[in-house]
Amino acid sequence: MSPPVANVCLHFQLFDSEDAEEEEEDGAVGDIDAQRKGKCVVIKTSTRQTIFLPVIGLVDHTLLKPGDLVGVNKDSYLVLDKLPAEYDSRVRAMEVDERPQEEYNDVGGLDKQIQELIEAVVLPMTHKERFEKIGIRPPKGVLMYGPPGTGKTLLARACAAQTKATFLKLAGPQLVQMFIGDGAKMVRDAFELAKEKAPAIIFIDELDAIGTKRFDSELSGDREVQRTMLELLNQLDGFSSDDRIKVIAATNRPDVLDPALLRSGRLDRKIELPHPNEEARERILQIHARKMNVNKE
Repeated sequence: MSPPVANVCLHFQLFDSEDAEEEEEDGAVGDIDAQRKGKCVVIKTSTRQTIFLPVIGLVDHTLLKPGDLVGVNKDSYLVLDKLPAEYDSRVRAMEVDERPQEEYNDVGGLDKQIQELIEAVVLPMTHKERFEKIGIRPPKGVLMYGPPGTGKTLLARACAAQTKATFLKLAGPQLVQMFIGDGAKMVRDAFELAKEKAPAIIFIDELDAIGTKRFDSELSGDREVQRTMLELLNQLDGFSSDDRIKVIAATNRPDVLDPALLRSGRLDRKIELPHPNEEARERILQIHARKMNVNKE
């Protein structure tokens, strides 16, 4: 089993923190001095970003050398684990979570949308025999659309937790690669990995980055984006709706998507996530305040 890490990065360089040029404010506490005497690290992410970490994280610097694969926290990028050399390189381009913990109770004001996702994603994966008995073919994929911050990613993770499925997240902008064929390869790798780890849910965030309507263009960048989308269409057509693999895509701009993505047999179930109304905002506030000691009034 692969280590429970959020993202996979390449360890690029290790050096003494005292050699780094840092400005220190007056009155700094001793903790900062202790950090400055430690080791710093530079890592390279799957999106080719280079990130400097003044504090390494949980791994002893003596265990690291340039070129190592490391698992890092998805927010702070602190190093959580050193990964073996044979670690599956495909997960470098995506977020992989084999045990998502989110629940529907963590989502406020989206009861209707949760029910639609249960019908389109959860039930076909957990009660496949019911659909076979009735003779209904469940949808392969779902498109969630709405403004940013309305809970699309959280809902997708909750579905994965409900179905005990591996959660694979791809970000649309990450699929727009500099080199020809890289984006299409990342899409193929994601679906291949999902089949190996089934049941699995592939979540494609910001689908509009690669899924805009096709047009004739002389720019190589535009052609590469279209190649990536064609590979996505090919992969959506390449597995049946009962393969224990579901695709959930999210976008803020459903109006710019290519109609081919939304036709029957692909992302044919569409769920809108609007801005929360007053009742939904109250429920969201209750969720975030449930662990706080607050006045009931």
